[in-house]
Amino acid sequence: MKNFALIGAAGYISPRHMMAIKDTKNNLVAAMDKCDSVGIMDSYFPEASFFTEFERFDRHVDKMRLNGKTPIDYVSITTPNYLHDAHIRWGLKSGADVICEKPLVLNPWNIDALAEVEKRTGKKIYNILQLRLHPSIIALKKRVQKELAKNPNKIYDIDLTYLTSRGKWYFISWKGDEAKSGGIASNIGVHFYDMLSWIFGSVEENVVHLKTEFANAGYLKLKNARVKWFLSVNYDYIPEDIKKSGQRTYRSITVDGDEIEFSGGFTDLHTRSYEEIFKGNGFGLDEARNSIEIVSTIRNFKPLGLKGEYHPFCKKVTVE
Repeated sequence: MKNFALIGAAGYISPRHMMAIKDTKNNLVAAMDKCDSVGIMDSYFPEASFFTEFERFDRHVDKMRLNGKTPIDYVSITTPNYLHDAHIRWGLKSGADVICEKPLVLNPWNIDALAEVEKRTGKKIYNILQLRLHPSIIALKKRVQKELAKNPNKIYDIDLTYLTSRGKWYFISWKGDEAKSGGIASNIGVHFYDMLSWIFGSVEENVVHLKTEFANAGYLKLKNARVKWFLSVNYDYIPEDIKKSGQRTYRSITVDGDEIEFSGGFTDLHTRSYEEIFKGNGFGLDEARNSIEIVSTIRNFKPLGLKGEYHPFCKKVTVE
């Protein structure tokens, strides 16, 4: 049984990590969040120590390490994106391996710096890239690999559309602050970019057509794919038939016009991610690099407007 500490216990995704720790027969011994709305811990680890001040949490973890009775083996991080880098460093320097939510960091150069901390501490960083473990995505990768073995020059046409409606709270929270979240592409799109580059190869071109408070859209040319993508947190852009069904999220990926069905199968992917880490198959810094480079470029790219290979949903957006 491994001992875990969790930073970001009140976050939206933190229960997935609590469940993964419990399902893999490990123990959460300490958790921290400046917000104390963490009653969900009672469902998983009611005996875990909890702190709202990082200094007290740090002292507690250090005392456990020094007494040798319950040293922390892993630190799981589910904090706001801009804090990942600092919390990862703290975990490594505390003598633990680190499991961090996506995006691992906001900039590619942060990855290089973290690699140095890994070397210095002898500990490892793992990123949650759960789509790589989704059965439908694994099946797609196998299909593409088989087809490319026969025709290495094949280029796939891909349409990525992801709309996940968010209320007014979103733009008041850290998620609405690009300096903290990295923007829409980083916050809700990074795992899609990771999945696409994992399957279809390295980036050859990355342009942005549209960038507003509510939506980002652009075009990616990968080694074996042309990708038109559209991401939004605005309910107004969701197709009418989806609205009529009462849903507030629309997720679609087509490959050469064929829809890839992956709406289900998400509930246990964090547990699967933890299992693979314990087997020695976790996704480290090198695996995270492509998607971080993609979102960093998007963040700093001046939008072209509706020119070239743009996603059809761009016409739904009125740019002031």
